[in-house]
Amino acid sequence: MVNITRAADLTIIGTTGGGWVANVGTSAPSSPLVQPASPWEPLGCISDDGLTYGFDEDSQEFTPWGLTSPIRTTITKSIRTFGLTLWETARVPVQSIMYRIPAADLTPDGTSGLTSFAETATPTPDRRAWWFAVFDGDTARGFYVPQGEISDRSDVTFKQDEMSGYEITVTAYPDDAGNTVYHTDKLPVTPAYSGS
Repeated sequence: MVNITRAADLTIIGTTGGGWVANVGTSAPSSPLVQPASPWEPLGCISDDGLTYGFDEDSQEFTPWGLTSPIRTTITKSIRTFGLTLWETARVPVQSIMYRIPAADLTPDGTSGLTSFAETATPTPDRRAWWFAVFDGDTARGFYVPQGEISDRSDVTFKQDEMSGYEITVTAYPDDAGNTVYHTDKLPVTPAYSGS
């Protein structure tokens, strides 16, 4: 009889987590276990749908004449995305990324207390650095995106029985080293396989 190797402590459930944003060029926090400090700005409450780490890849297969199976496959597109819904829509950094407006432009008027801005019909690129952390007990995963931009925004609903939120997708772009996402994890040690 074959013994199936299983280890529950090597599984991960995203029980909680957070997201932060900063200007491009901001260094990554040293660990997902360290509280990000300024200039990192928190994104606040994230919906209970959590964080989705997306893989979008295309490939080209090369099958020689006379064979029915490819002898080689080349990746022709490889994109990494992060999807989440931000619930703290009144938080300045969240408004800033949603509307592609510098946070300084969202300062309320000193007399009226009103904030006003206009949405442009010709938005310019708005790349920023992103830090996402996921926690499950003593396990933690950190994702640093040195250059990312919101590439998709959902509609925003204002309704009595529903939390308004900004559902966004952040696409990671390559940095000067050609990397899109850097991982910093605190994971349990995988025990050596004994063959039984």
